[in-house]
Amino acid sequence: MFYPLKVILIPVLLGYSLGLDDLSISAVELTVHVGDSALLGCVSQSTGEKHVTKVDWMFSSGKHIEDEYVLFYYSNISVPVGHFQNRVRLVGDILHHDGSLLLQNVEETDQGNFTCEIRFQMESLVFKKVVVLHVLPEEPKELMVHVGDSTQMRCVFHSTEEKHMSRADWMFSSGEPAKEEIVLRYQRKLRTPMGYSQNWGRFLNRVNLVGDTSRNDVSIMLHGVKESDGGNYTCHIYLGNLTFRKTTVLQVILKESRTLVTPVALRPEILGGNQLVIIVGIVCATILLLPVLILIVKMAYGNKSSVTSTTLVKSLENTEKACAEVREEFCHSRTSLAVQLLRLCASNTRDMGLIPGQGTKSPQACRAK
Repeated sequence: MFYPLKVILIPVLLGYSLGLDDLSISAVELTVHVGDSALLGCVSQSTGEKHVTKVDWMFSSGKHIEDEYVLFYYSNISVPVGHFQNRVRLVGDILHHDGSLLLQNVEETDQGNFTCEIRFQMESLVFKKVVVLHVLPEEPKELMVHVGDSTQMRCVFHSTEEKHMSRADWMFSSGEPAKEEIVLRYQRKLRTPMGYSQNWGRFLNRVNLVGDTSRNDVSIMLHGVKESDGGNYTCHIYLGNLTFRKTTVLQVILKESRTLVTPVALRPEILGGNQLVIIVGIVCATILLLPVLILIVKMAYGNKSSVTSTTLVKSLENTEKACAEVREEFCHSRTSLAVQLLRLCASNTRDMGLIPGQGTKSPQACRAK
């Protein structure tokens, strides 16, 4: 398992022991998000038919930790190692001195310096390039949009090299077992980084390409979102033999009714004098009718025992007493009201020069009544 590593380390050690010189290239920087893919370019511009014998990719986090291997290439075999084992692969054309590396599913711990070294057969010169990778937090994979709104869905392929995509597709799937629909298709024109885009079906005239295609950015804007637009949107970017894919889940929310019902505060209502008189009259009429009902019951059931008759008589007496108390209380209330009216009339007549006392009744008249 470790034999390839031994075979490769021997030439490296021999190379340093012979005092080989490095050709250092200024570092380039690249910024990506967690979960993205990144193409780390490493292309030697040397002329002549030189044969590449070895390519090494090393990583340093810059925290005073020993550099670790990412991938090494030797004798037409590339081997990813360490925690990069399932996330990196050599995608460059070795015959054209291209040792570029594709890093997939970028993690937060990938931030740091990636160093590439290319060695040629029968050459003491080593081509070296450093890529400084900056990692930002992950972009949301799910978007929530209200019906009728617009939303942007991003799709960018990050690369340090001037590699232009040949075409890009946006596909839609509702999540149900159904055929995918084309949302937008971009085709690059020959000999120019620009191209043209088209959209189809129910997305016609509702999708615009808003990304910078010269930077491999094919982000789109979806206008007038409909309830049926909810589902998975997958972007495909094609760069030669490379294919970058990214999926965004769109959730559509129905707009709620914006009409608000404001509760009306009920204010306490003060009863007027006439309303009070009516209420008292109803109560008194009910009490006065109660003895009549009792007499009817007594006449209908005259053959009842004397105990029952006595009870009915007592109930009648109690009812008459209650009615007298109610009448007295009502008369007292009317007397107080009459006194207030007399005072008001007296005050008004003094102000108007009239003779007081006419057209009014004394409080005793109400009591006698």
